[in-house]
Amino acid sequence: MDAETELHWHADPRPLSSMIRSIIAEDSREAENVNQLWLEVSLCERDFDGASRALAVMPVAGCHEDNIPFPLAWCEGIVAQMKGDKAAARSAFTRARKEAAKLVAEQADYPQGLCVLGMADAALGNKEDAIREGRRAVELLPPTKDAIVGAQLVQYLAFIYAWTGEKELALEQLAFAARIPGYLSYGELRLHPRWDPLRGDPGFDKVVASLVPK
Repeated sequence: MDAETELHWHADPRPLSSMIRSIIAEDSREAENVNQLWLEVSLCERDFDGASRALAVMPVAGCHEDNIPFPLAWCEGIVAQMKGDKAAARSAFTRARKEAAKLVAEQADYPQGLCVLGMADAALGNKEDAIREGRRAVELLPPTKDAIVGAQLVQYLAFIYAWTGEKELALEQLAFAARIPGYLSYGELRLHPRWDPLRGDPGFDKVVASLVPK
């Protein structure tokens, strides 16, 4: 999809945003088929009205990334957090944590479940638990075992470190993820609010610069 490529490769969300608006204007029912892209591009544009509208048509299953099962409550927490609604964000992340904990209780060595649990704990300020869970997820499924999901788990470990104040560890993981061909998105690093804790850090700027399309 050219419009999606423009977002990820060139940090330009406008073509994707325009395309999604056109699709929905033509047939509002199509919103259900593009809800995850709609949420992503809305967050990258800091368009919280668009993000809220995307949430409204998102299924209960949530916003999965590859095989990582982020529940709907997680998506709600992200939008509330970016809006600055701390109470709503905490409530949503608490529900997301409960769902992730259930997954891990059913399968203790489930790396994707541990990743979601670690992210929820990081969002809730449970630093030690979050780091332990994120590290365990990467240990169970490193990129050498799965180049796609393993790379995602490394990226989310970087999130966990960033969100728990461990900037150096976050940048270390991010630099590692940037060396895995074709997965870490220049556009996401440039635009997505979830990387805001690292903005302004020279190490972060260096990683972003390394991903600029040649």
